[in-house]
Amino acid sequence: MDGSEQRACDLLITGGTVIDGSGSPGRAADVAVTGDSIAAIGDLSDWRAVERIDASGLTLSPGFIDVHTHDDRAVLSGPDMTPKVSQGVTTVVTGNCGVSLAPFVGTPPPPMNLLGGEEWYRFPTFAGYRAAVEAEPAAVNQAMLVGHTSLRAQVMDDLDRPATAREGAAMRDLLEEALEAGAIGLSTGLAYKPALASSTDEVAAVAEGLAAHGGLYTTHMRDEGDAILEAMDEAFEVGRRARVAAVISHFKCCGRNNWGRAKEAVAHLRAAQEGQKVEADVYPYTASSTVLEAKSIAQSERVTVTWSDSHPDMSGRDLHEIAADWGMGLTEAAAKLQPAGAVYHQMDEADLMHILAAGGAMIGSDGLPHDKHPHPRLWGTFPRVLGRYARSKGLFSMEEAVHRMTGLPAAVFGLEGRGTVAAGAQADLVIFDAENVEDRATFDDPKQPAAGIDRVIVNGKTVWQEGAWSGARSGRVLQRKVSP
Repeated sequence: MDGSEQRACDLLITGGTVIDGSGSPGRAADVAVTGDSIAAIGDLSDWRAVERIDASGLTLSPGFIDVHTHDDRAVLSGPDMTPKVSQGVTTVVTGNCGVSLAPFVGTPPPPMNLLGGEEWYRFPTFAGYRAAVEAEPAAVNQAMLVGHTSLRAQVMDDLDRPATAREGAAMRDLLEEALEAGAIGLSTGLAYKPALASSTDEVAAVAEGLAAHGGLYTTHMRDEGDAILEAMDEAFEVGRRARVAAVISHFKCCGRNNWGRAKEAVAHLRAAQEGQKVEADVYPYTASSTVLEAKSIAQSERVTVTWSDSHPDMSGRDLHEIAADWGMGLTEAAAKLQPAGAVYHQMDEADLMHILAAGGAMIGSDGLPHDKHPHPRLWGTFPRVLGRYARSKGLFSMEEAVHRMTGLPAAVFGLEGRGTVAAGAQADLVIFDAENVEDRATFDDPKQPAAGIDRVIVNGKTVWQEGAWSGARSGRVLQRKVSP
């Protein structure tokens, strides 16, 4: 190959500031893309290109990796993935909180119904689900976790008890089949009723199938309030017993009586990290969202209904107002709304800021794409970190914010070639206006794309530009690769 051929590319992005995902300072550089990969970085003024993008005044970074999603169904039912690509996300990690669309067939118990009804739970094998995703690609890449709750529901006839040894073995067999089919790890949702009765021994016995396949363990812990430290210890124990990395999902302190405990929880995480591989993710809001349940209502300052099958006209309304209109208590009103979901305002901003600033956490949206009136984190998480917490509040630099969204999650989840702007890396890229990027989604009007996201590229193809999906469906299913 002669020099002129080496200086040709498919796409050339010039004039921007490159933040490469490592945490290093941004620098002025051009980026060349050939096919699905980054060909070169630097002064590329003499390169020829099929397409040129002038990024003057803008920032170019790796595409954001949303490590905590419930997009298992969304990649099939809405392959444009507009809530994600509109905020710069190029990869989603699905199957969190113990809930994955596969392997399970039947009527899903809450919270599995957050992904849909039995018409969507039609994959008895994980390989079958992956094949369906690959047959109809989405606009984003996907890395897939297997849900412990889904495994329980598949093999057990009664979820209100610990699994027997035989049932535990059956779950582990299904997990190992899924790992062989490309799943990257196991997730748990131990705070939810279908998994509440599971013992630490049950979870650890299933998770012990991860190590041979290089998988990891993520957990919606058993308690994020009064017993948060004990729940963290359980997460650490499962990771140690399974001999794998552990990730604490949506790290937070819930309930007014736990406000101010973030320093204690972060210190507990830091101490554990001295002896094992353990990480955490966080979303940049002081409200959570899941199915409508009495326990979360009791911990909350305010509750907003996000969906209700029995009373769909109540979506977006405050539970206190609904209860008052109906002349009943909150618990009675919640029961009348079932099945339903809600947003719970239950955390403290100072705690959130401490976890963001001192916790070293990755960023995950935990968005629920099928809620009628979703939590704004579905549309606004990543621009909110950049605009509110990096630029406006100065909790960390823009480079550190990008690292938490790209290079760090790529390393933790073993997504080789992602999360970096480097020659030879995959061309998952976002071009944004660092001075003006911000979330526009609100609790009252949550389905709003962010400001300041100029263009999003997945595997070398533009999927978002000029405020709209391009029609490209260039996402892929990603494997986990870890160093021995």
